[in-house]
Amino acid sequence: MRYTTVIFDLDGTLLNTLEDIRDSVNHILTKYGYEPRTLEQIRRAVGNGSGVLLEKSLPQGRDTPGFDRLLEEYVAWYEAHNAIKTAPYEGVAETLRALAASEHKLAVVSNKPDANTKALVRKFFGTWVSVAIGERPGIARKPAPDSVNAVMRELWSYPYETVYVGDSDVDLKTARAAGIDCVSVAWGFRTRELLTECGAKTIISSPSELLKLV
Repeated sequence: MRYTTVIFDLDGTLLNTLEDIRDSVNHILTKYGYEPRTLEQIRRAVGNGSGVLLEKSLPQGRDTPGFDRLLEEYVAWYEAHNAIKTAPYEGVAETLRALAASEHKLAVVSNKPDANTKALVRKFFGTWVSVAIGERPGIARKPAPDSVNAVMRELWSYPYETVYVGDSDVDLKTARAAGIDCVSVAWGFRTRELLTECGAKTIISSPSELLKLV
């Protein structure tokens, strides 16, 4: 076994959450008279937490009157509507099952709000994933290594035996900051070309390929 511990990103890696995120953002935008965003615009905006997502979705960004209130409404609405269209990518469940069966320790680290992260992981992957951490007060979000380090402490894992799996440049930066290896996935919210430009050394095209690497 090359790694004992596999930490996953959530959005764009394990789950295709994009449509529920778009619908929740657009619920807030249209409620307050703003132009709704397209799926592609949302795809480009996700990855750095809910605040950055809403900032990029509003014409005036954080200078929008009542921004904090809109963000609070978005987080609450999305939490209540986060599993309508969301589903695991093909092959993800089977891969997690196989990893768990081979006694790998599995975790999720996301920039999605902590409550949303835990709820979605519990709903779709609760049988296999033992630790899930999202954005929360007091801990820096990715690409800071804080959440990954917290997972390694909780699982009693060392960096040399831990790998991070994600779909974005943020995930690559997170792994580097934590001093662990990274496997990038080509089916998520960023292109293979972008991942390569950002320094990805290992890119997989299907979840089952991960089993050969860990």
